[in-house]
Parts: sequence; C-alpha cells; structure tokens
Amino acid sequence: MNKINRLLVTAMLLLTALPGFTQTKWALAKNRIVSPWAEKVDPKAPLPEYPRPQMTRTNNWKNLNGIWSYAITPKGQAEPARYEGEILVPFAVESALSGVGRTVGKDSVLWYKNTISIPASMRGKDVLLHFGAVDWRAEVFVNGQPAGTHEGGFDPFSFNITALLKKGASQEIKVKVWDPTDDGPQPRGKQVKKPEGIWYTPVTGIWQTVWLEAVPKSYIAATRQTPDIDAKQLQISASVAQASPGDLLKVVVYDGKTKVSEQQFPASETASITLKDQKLWSPQNPFLYDLQISLVRNNKVIDQVTSYFAMRKISMVKDSKGIQRMYLNNKFLFQYGPLDQGWWPDGLYTPPTEAAMIYDIDKLHEMGCNMIRKHIKVEPARYYTYCDRKGMLLWQDMPSGDLGNGWEQRPGILDKGTDKKRSPESEGYYRQEWERIMNVLHNYPSIVVWTPFNEAWGQFKTREITEWTMKKDPSRLVNSASGGNFEPTGHMTDLHNYPHPAMPRPDLFGNSTILVLGEFGGLGWPIEGHLWDAGKRNWGYQNFKNGDDLFARYEKFSARLLELIPLGLSAAVYTQTTDVEGEVNGYMTYDRKIMKFPVDKLRGLHLRFYDASLVE
Repeated sequence: MNKINRLLVTAMLLLTALPGFTQTKWALAKNRIVSPWAEKVDPKAPLPEYPRPQMTRTNNWKNLNGIWSYAITPKGQAEPARYEGEILVPFAVESALSGVGRTVGKDSVLWYKNTISIPASMRGKDVLLHFGAVDWRAEVFVNGQPAGTHEGGFDPFSFNITALLKKGASQEIKVKVWDPTDDGPQPRGKQVKKPEGIWYTPVTGIWQTVWLEAVPKSYIAATRQTPDIDAKQLQISASVAQASPGDLLKVVVYDGKTKVSEQQFPASETASITLKDQKLWSPQNPFLYDLQISLVRNNKVIDQVTSYFAMRKISMVKDSKGIQRMYLNNKFLFQYGPLDQGWWPDGLYTPPTEAAMIYDIDKLHEMGCNMIRKHIKVEPARYYTYCDRKGMLLWQDMPSGDLGNGWEQRPGILDKGTDKKRSPESEGYYRQEWERIMNVLHNYPSIVVWTPFNEAWGQFKTREITEWTMKKDPSRLVNSASGGNFEPTGHMTDLHNYPHPAMPRPDLFGNSTILVLGEFGGLGWPIEGHLWDAGKRNWGYQNFKNGDDLFARYEKFSARLLELIPLGLSAAVYTQTTDVEGEVNGYMTYDRKIMKFPVDKLRGLHLRFYDASLVE
C-alpha cells in the first residue's frame, strides 16, 4: 500500500467514526417480489403529491419525503452517536422500499434524522411539521428540542415548530419511534412479529408523507362538512387556531367555475348552506362541489383554504316487504366489492407511487365493483379523495388490536360470544384513535359505513362503542361488529361465511337491521413467480390450479348472490382485492402483475347485482 492509499484509508476510518456518518446507501431491497411501480420510485422525491386534498394550501408547503438517516438501538439507550445508514421516507423500515428491510420489535427503538432547509417564503409565518402517519409512538425533536409526542399508527398529526427553529435555513429534525406491534395493546391491524397465514409483516415508523406548511398566526386548522340532501343543505364549521373575537368565516361554493352559494358567519358557529338545485353524488355520477373557505378579520382575509364536498345520503329503510335495506340517496342500491387490505409487497402499508394506489381502485371500478371494504387499515388522504372522484363507496374499519376474547359463530346466525375485558390503557388507545380517525375522515363522501370491530378481534363494550360511534356521526351507517359477536345495536347484521355466499335470516333479530355478507369467497390460486414466499404454504379458503376452474366457482357464487338479494341481502364483500403475503385469494397477485379473473367477465357478473328489479 503506497502512502496516498494509506492516507485515504486513514481518512475513511476517521470519517466513519464521526457522529451522523451514514454507512449504507439506500437501495431497493429485492429479497421478495415487488410491484411494477417499485422501480419507478424516485428516491429524491417519493410520493411528491400534496398530501391533504380535503383542505389545501398549495402555495406554501414543502414535502420532506426522501432520504433520511436511521438507526435502531436498544429501547433504553440514549440517542445513537452514529446513524447506521439511509432510509427512504415514507416507507416503513421493514419494507423493501425503505432500503432497510429490518424488524425493530418492542425491545428496540427506531431513530430518524434529517437536515432540512426552510424556504424563504415561510419566514415570518408559523411553520407546521406534519406527519401523515407514524406507527406507533413518535417523539419528534427539532434542533435538539422536543416538539411533541404522538401515539397512534393510523392518524395524522402535526406540531407547530416555529419557536424551535434556528436562524438561517438549515434545521435538524429527529424522530424516535417505538412500536410493540402485537406485544402491545394498541390498534395495529394485521401486523404481527411472526407473520403467517392471515397475519402480516410489522410496519414500524414513518409510513405516510412528512411535510412542512407555513400558516399565519391565526389559521384554519380543520373543517367539518356534513350534507343533508333532504333539506338541500350543507352543514359546515371550522376549527380556527388562535382565533380572535369577531373572526368570521366566508364560505363560497362552486359548481366547476360557477359560484352557486356564498355565506359569511361567525368563525365559532356552524352554518347551513342551502343548495337549491343540488346535484347528488353516487357511483353513477360522483359529482363534487368545490369550496373556498376564508378566515376574515376586520374585513381582511387572514387565511384561506380550498376543499370540496358532495351531496349524498346513506340510510336504513324498510322495503315493501318489511326488510331493512341500505339506501343511497333514498333509493336501494346493492353494494358489492372486495375486502381491501391495502398492502404492498414493496411498501407494505405504503403504495410505492400514486399511480400504484390509483391502479387498485381503477381495476375494481373496471370490474364493476361499486364498494370497497377498507379492512382494518386507514389509507393516506389521497386514497379517499380518489374514491370520492371515482364514485367508489367505502366501508371503513377501525384497525383492531388487543386480541384474545371469545368468538362464537354458526352459519346463518351470529351468536353472543364474549366481549374482551380491556385494561384502561388499552381502552384509552382504542377510543382515542377511533375518534381521531372518524374526525379526519369525516369529510370524505365516499365513506358510507363505519365498522368499529371485526370478528371479535379485541371487541369490547360493543353496545357502548357502537352507540358512541352512531352518535358521533349520525350521517353514516354503523356496522357494529363485522362477522363478530353480535349485539342488537348498530344498523347491520354482518355475517362472514367462507367460501360460499350466505346471509343471516331476515327475521332473526326482528327485521331491525340491514343484512349483509361482510366476507365470503377467499378462492385461492397460487401462481408461481408471483408468491411472497414460495417456500411456505400459500393458501385460500379453497384453492384452484387454473383460472378457468377459479372463475367457474366464482360464477356460481355470483348466481347465489342474485338469489339472496331479493330475500333481503343488501351488500356483499368478496375476499379480496389482491393476494397478501401468504394469502393467495385475490382478484390479482400480490405484485399486481397478473389478473386471475377476466375483468370484462367480472364486470358482466357484478353489474347484474345492481338491477333494481331484483327487489321489486
């Protein structure tokens, strides 16, 4: 080794000893299958789209997605002196797209670090640091000072970091994350530390967009929009940060570029905006009105956001035979679509790109589905907005957690099992996050059903939780416990039956609830080269060796549904959109590269479900 080489080696050794030195560069971890969009991810600007389309200020924001530094340390240890490598935000550390692909677990914590610059346009304003979602407990530091702590893996949060910023543009952000997965009582969906069967890989850390937003000292923090088509009115209110007495809200409603209504009212009040010639939203005509909402003080606009809304109604109504039905805009519409878990082989909870996210919804729409059951997961805001624009109805589950209670079920009926006796801590986590989820998703017209519990997974105080949900949002239907321990509360009786379609007896509970088939099907077809793990048992509730036999069985199931609809069935949910890890019962493979069913034939089957003459 010559003198120059010895000097270079010495310099490199000294450099690696410095705090903050990054040892490993980001690269897609290709140890499993990936979707076609994985290679299209730009590490300099992943998921660059504006992250909050229901309340936009697009003129002064900055996306912080991209390469950050990371380290994994024992739980009780202080901040690491040196970070281990690069991680691509906002992909969970266990995912291929994070570039790390490591499990953290309850005995360790995940650290993030990034040096950012504050745009000159944000100076003189308050700066908010937003996180779309971080699983699970996130402690945020700005320039070494604590900005705040958040617990909850599925709801967005933000901190006003103005007072923590240093002079100059360059600022340091650190995030410390602890996630016990299934070793904790918190809501966590299908994540487990040892994935198998219907249980999947953990999702730890940042998994939705991180971004900065500049706002005035007083600003619109949130809005709440509730349609009433019978009164031809929209109820609207706003939460204003640092409000002053006399502040007003000015709301302008647009149909395209045409102004159809304008109203000004005290910022602390709720207004009723009348729409004389209202246009209704439906899967056939997903019409959206645009909103401009301004905070006015002394005749001057202090802050302004844009939004949108739809006029639509979901309700429970008895038909001419005395059977409770699910009505959309005062007419019966059978709702049909898949159980959709929203998992990706490369991003886990996070779609690799916006185009990937849109692909799933578009494919279901092409199949003739008019509904999606979003299964024990909450999606990024842009997902819900796309469903609003596409006319896709959504049933939104609360992510489950703290499992272990009893469950009893027989075909055709639901028996009373046992509610779980949760600890005060466990109850607190559930109630806190469910309320936040309902708040943040309230304005999306595509969401027509709330589901607090699934299959008795952590189901507790059923009547109390259901009635609280109904009271909090009377504008939607509540499916108390999808396939779980039934109690006479909520709007639905929801049976899970595999693989064949079935439904609860119409007279079972005195014709007091809507009858739905919350899960059925699960027909599996493992396709070599498109499996998450070829070395493990890949399963469905009934497996097939080719597409022809698979479709023939699905066609028989569809025919049975046509028989059940006149008898009282209002909706059905097929398992599922895609294969997920060890499950091979999707309409398409986990990597989205192969459709297992002919899309045009599926559409032909599904459109028959919506024939109004079936219930006349």
